[in-house]
Amino acid sequence: MAEPNQGTIWREGLWHNNPGLVQLLGLCPLLAVSTTTVNGLGLGLATLLVLVVSNTTVSLIRRFLRPEIRIPAFVMVIAATVTAVDLILQAFFPGLSRSLGIFIPLIVTNCTIIARAEAFASRQTVSASVSDGLAQGIGFALVLIVLGSIRELAGSGTLFSDMHLLLGEAFAGLEWQLLPRDWSFLLAILPPGAFIALGLMVAVRQAINLRARPSPAIGNQPDQSRAGVPA
Repeated sequence: MAEPNQGTIWREGLWHNNPGLVQLLGLCPLLAVSTTTVNGLGLGLATLLVLVVSNTTVSLIRRFLRPEIRIPAFVMVIAATVTAVDLILQAFFPGLSRSLGIFIPLIVTNCTIIARAEAFASRQTVSASVSDGLAQGIGFALVLIVLGSIRELAGSGTLFSDMHLLLGEAFAGLEWQLLPRDWSFLLAILPPGAFIALGLMVAVRQAINLRARPSPAIGNQPDQSRAGVPA
Protein backbone atom coordinates (compact mmCIF):
# COMPACT_ATOMS: atom_id res chain seq x y z
CA MET A 1 0.00 0.00 0.00
CA ALA A 2 1.38 3.40 -1.00
CA GLU A 3 2.16 5.81 1.81
CA PRO A 4 -0.44 8.60 1.89
CA ASN A 5 0.52 12.21 1.40
CA GLN A 6 1.30 14.10 4.62
CA GLY A 7 -1.07 16.90 3.66
CA THR A 8 -3.87 14.41 3.15
CA ILE A 9 -3.23 12.85 6.56
CA TRP A 10 -3.46 16.22 8.30
CA ARG A 11 -6.52 17.39 6.37
CA GLU A 12 -8.28 14.13 7.23
CA GLY A 13 -7.44 14.28 10.93
CA LEU A 14 -8.14 17.96 11.49
CA TRP A 15 -11.21 18.45 9.30
CA HIS A 16 -12.46 15.97 6.70
CA ASN A 17 -12.39 12.91 9.00
CA ASN A 18 -12.19 14.53 12.43
CA PRO A 19 -12.86 11.90 15.14
CA GLY A 20 -15.19 14.14 17.12
CA LEU A 21 -17.08 15.99 14.40
CA VAL A 22 -17.22 13.47 11.54
CA GLN A 23 -16.57 9.97 12.86
CA LEU A 24 -18.37 10.84 16.13
CA LEU A 25 -16.21 8.32 17.98
CA GLY A 26 -15.18 8.46 21.63
CA LEU A 27 -18.31 10.40 22.57
CA CYS A 28 -18.49 9.04 26.13
CA PRO A 29 -15.46 10.96 27.46
CA LEU A 30 -16.03 13.80 24.99
CA LEU A 31 -19.50 14.55 26.36
CA ALA A 32 -18.94 13.60 29.99
CA VAL A 33 -15.63 15.33 30.75
CA SER A 34 -15.79 18.47 28.61
CA THR A 35 -17.42 20.64 31.28
CA THR A 36 -14.45 23.06 31.32
CA THR A 37 -11.71 24.15 28.98
CA VAL A 38 -9.01 22.60 31.16
CA ASN A 39 -10.77 19.23 31.39
CA GLY A 40 -11.11 19.15 27.62
CA LEU A 41 -7.47 20.13 27.18
CA GLY A 42 -6.26 17.52 29.69
CA LEU A 43 -8.22 14.65 28.18
CA GLY A 44 -7.33 15.82 24.67
CA LEU A 45 -3.60 15.80 25.43
CA ALA A 46 -3.86 12.37 27.07
CA THR A 47 -5.70 10.96 24.05
CA LEU A 48 -3.20 12.57 21.68
CA LEU A 49 -0.28 10.94 23.51
CA VAL A 50 -1.98 7.54 23.48
CA LEU A 51 -2.75 7.82 19.76
CA VAL A 52 0.80 8.72 18.80
CA VAL A 53 2.45 6.05 20.96
CA SER A 54 0.01 3.28 20.02
CA ASN A 55 0.15 4.12 16.30
CA THR A 56 3.95 4.12 16.38
CA THR A 57 4.14 0.82 18.29
CA VAL A 58 1.58 -0.91 16.06
CA SER A 59 3.45 0.20 12.94
CA LEU A 60 6.73 -1.15 14.37
CA ILE A 61 5.35 -4.60 15.29
CA ARG A 62 2.84 -5.09 12.46
CA ARG A 63 5.08 -7.41 10.44
CA PHE A 64 5.59 -9.75 13.40
CA LEU A 65 1.92 -10.34 14.24
CA ARG A 66 -0.15 -13.19 12.91
CA PRO A 67 -3.66 -12.20 11.72
CA GLU A 68 -5.28 -14.26 14.49
CA ILE A 69 -3.73 -12.21 17.30
CA ARG A 70 -3.57 -8.81 15.60
CA ILE A 71 -6.52 -7.14 17.34
CA PRO A 72 -5.74 -8.53 20.84
CA ALA A 73 -2.15 -7.35 20.43
CA PHE A 74 -3.35 -3.87 19.46
CA VAL A 75 -5.61 -3.73 22.51
CA MET A 76 -2.70 -4.75 24.75
CA VAL A 77 -0.52 -1.99 23.28
CA ILE A 78 -3.26 0.60 23.81
CA ALA A 79 -4.01 -0.61 27.36
CA ALA A 80 -0.33 -0.46 28.33
CA THR A 81 0.00 3.05 26.90
CA VAL A 82 -3.14 4.28 28.68
CA THR A 83 -1.89 2.82 31.97
CA ALA A 84 1.41 4.67 31.59
CA VAL A 85 -0.38 7.94 30.77
CA ASP A 86 -2.71 7.48 33.75
CA LEU A 87 0.24 6.93 36.10
CA ILE A 88 2.00 10.03 34.72
CA LEU A 89 -1.10 12.14 35.37
CA GLN A 90 -1.43 10.77 38.91
CA ALA A 91 2.22 11.51 39.63
CA PHE A 92 2.60 14.96 38.09
CA PHE A 93 -0.97 16.31 37.73
CA PRO A 94 -2.93 14.80 40.64
CA GLY A 95 -5.63 17.48 40.61
CA LEU A 96 -6.32 17.01 36.91
CA SER A 97 -6.22 13.23 37.36
CA ARG A 98 -8.91 13.45 40.06
CA SER A 99 -10.97 15.79 37.91
CA LEU A 100 -10.89 13.47 34.88
CA GLY A 101 -11.35 10.39 37.07
CA ILE A 102 -12.34 7.14 35.38
CA PHE A 103 -12.32 8.71 31.92
CA ILE A 104 -8.54 8.42 31.59
CA PRO A 105 -8.60 4.58 31.89
CA LEU A 106 -11.63 4.60 29.58
CA ILE A 107 -9.38 5.86 26.77
CA VAL A 108 -8.67 2.15 26.24
CA THR A 109 -12.22 1.77 24.94
CA ASN A 110 -12.03 4.83 22.66
CA CYS A 111 -12.99 3.51 19.23
CA THR A 112 -10.83 6.11 17.50
CA ILE A 113 -7.60 4.61 18.84
CA ILE A 114 -8.27 0.99 17.93
CA ALA A 115 -9.70 2.12 14.58
CA ARG A 116 -6.55 4.03 13.67
CA ALA A 117 -4.38 1.13 14.79
CA GLU A 118 -6.29 -1.36 12.64
CA ALA A 119 -7.19 0.78 9.63
CA PHE A 120 -4.01 2.84 9.34
CA ALA A 121 -0.99 2.05 11.54
CA SER A 122 -1.11 -1.69 10.82
CA ARG A 123 -0.73 -0.94 7.09
CA GLN A 124 1.58 2.09 6.99
CA THR A 125 5.13 3.13 7.80
CA VAL A 126 6.18 4.56 11.15
CA SER A 127 6.43 8.14 9.85
CA ALA A 128 2.94 8.04 8.34
CA SER A 129 1.54 6.42 11.49
CA VAL A 130 3.06 9.10 13.73
CA SER A 131 1.59 11.83 11.52
CA ASP A 132 -1.80 10.12 11.57
CA GLY A 133 -1.70 9.85 15.37
CA LEU A 134 -0.79 13.52 15.67
CA ALA A 135 -3.44 14.67 13.19
CA GLN A 136 -6.25 12.56 14.64
CA GLY A 137 -5.22 13.36 18.22
CA ILE A 138 -4.97 17.11 17.66
CA GLY A 139 -8.30 17.06 15.81
CA PHE A 140 -9.95 15.25 18.73
CA ALA A 141 -8.27 17.54 21.30
CA LEU A 142 -9.44 20.67 19.49
CA VAL A 143 -13.03 19.43 19.58
CA LEU A 144 -12.71 18.75 23.32
CA ILE A 145 -11.18 22.18 23.99
CA VAL A 146 -13.81 24.08 21.98
CA LEU A 147 -16.65 22.03 23.47
CA GLY A 148 -15.30 22.52 27.00
CA SER A 149 -14.88 26.27 26.40
CA ILE A 150 -18.44 26.63 25.12
CA ARG A 151 -19.90 24.75 28.06
CA GLU A 152 -17.77 26.53 30.67
CA LEU A 153 -18.53 29.97 29.24
CA ALA A 154 -22.26 29.27 28.88
CA GLY A 155 -22.49 27.49 32.22
CA SER A 156 -20.49 29.75 34.54
CA GLY A 157 -19.30 32.68 32.44
CA THR A 158 -15.59 31.82 32.80
CA LEU A 159 -12.71 30.36 30.81
CA PHE A 160 -9.57 28.58 32.10
CA SER A 161 -11.04 28.44 35.61
CA ASP A 162 -9.01 25.36 36.64
CA MET A 163 -5.79 25.98 34.74
CA HIS A 164 -3.76 25.42 37.93
CA LEU A 165 -4.70 21.71 37.72
CA LEU A 166 -2.63 21.48 34.54
CA LEU A 167 0.04 24.15 34.93
CA GLY A 168 0.41 24.49 38.71
CA GLU A 169 -0.67 26.96 41.38
CA ALA A 170 1.30 29.76 39.74
CA PHE A 171 -1.39 29.85 37.04
CA ALA A 172 -4.35 29.85 39.43
CA GLY A 173 -5.11 33.48 38.52
CA LEU A 174 -5.38 32.79 34.81
CA GLU A 175 -9.17 32.50 34.98
CA TRP A 176 -11.09 34.80 32.64
CA GLN A 177 -14.42 36.08 34.02
CA LEU A 178 -16.18 37.02 30.78
CA LEU A 179 -19.74 37.16 32.14
CA PRO A 180 -21.11 38.49 35.46
CA ARG A 181 -19.93 36.54 38.51
CA ASP A 182 -23.46 35.52 39.41
CA TRP A 183 -23.99 34.03 35.93
CA SER A 184 -25.17 30.42 35.96
CA PHE A 185 -26.73 28.27 33.24
CA LEU A 186 -26.90 24.74 34.60
CA LEU A 187 -28.07 23.11 31.35
CA ALA A 188 -24.73 23.86 29.67
CA ILE A 189 -22.82 21.89 32.31
CA LEU A 190 -25.20 18.92 32.35
CA PRO A 191 -25.07 16.10 29.72
CA PRO A 192 -27.91 17.59 27.59
CA GLY A 193 -25.82 20.73 27.21
CA ALA A 194 -22.96 18.64 25.85
CA PHE A 195 -25.21 17.07 23.21
CA ILE A 196 -26.59 20.48 22.21
CA ALA A 197 -23.15 22.11 21.99
CA LEU A 198 -21.66 19.23 20.00
CA GLY A 199 -24.65 19.24 17.66
CA LEU A 200 -24.13 22.94 17.02
CA MET A 201 -20.44 22.35 16.31
CA VAL A 202 -21.27 19.59 13.81
CA ALA A 203 -23.84 21.88 12.17
CA VAL A 204 -21.31 24.74 11.89
CA ARG A 205 -18.77 22.41 10.28
CA GLN A 206 -21.38 21.18 7.81
CA ALA A 207 -22.40 24.74 6.97
CA ILE A 208 -18.76 25.71 6.32
CA ASN A 209 -18.33 22.71 4.02
CA LEU A 210 -21.51 23.54 2.11
CA ARG A 211 -20.47 27.17 1.72
CA ALA A 212 -16.99 26.16 0.53
CA ARG A 213 -18.38 23.70 -2.02
CA PRO A 214 -18.08 25.26 -5.49
CA SER A 215 -21.37 25.91 -7.25
CA PRO A 216 -21.75 24.43 -10.74
CA ALA A 217 -20.65 26.74 -13.52
CA ILE A 218 -23.43 28.46 -15.41
CA GLY A 219 -22.00 27.34 -18.73
CA ASN A 220 -22.32 23.69 -17.67
CA GLN A 221 -26.07 23.94 -17.06
CA PRO A 222 -28.27 22.45 -19.79
CA ASP A 223 -30.21 24.95 -21.87
CA GLN A 224 -33.76 24.11 -20.85
CA SER A 225 -35.21 26.49 -23.45
CA ARG A 226 -33.74 24.39 -26.29
CA ALA A 227 -34.36 20.97 -24.78
CA GLY A 228 -35.92 18.69 -27.33
CA VAL A 229 -35.46 21.17 -30.19
CA PRO A 230 -33.68 19.52 -33.17
CA ALA A 231 -30.51 21.15 -34.43
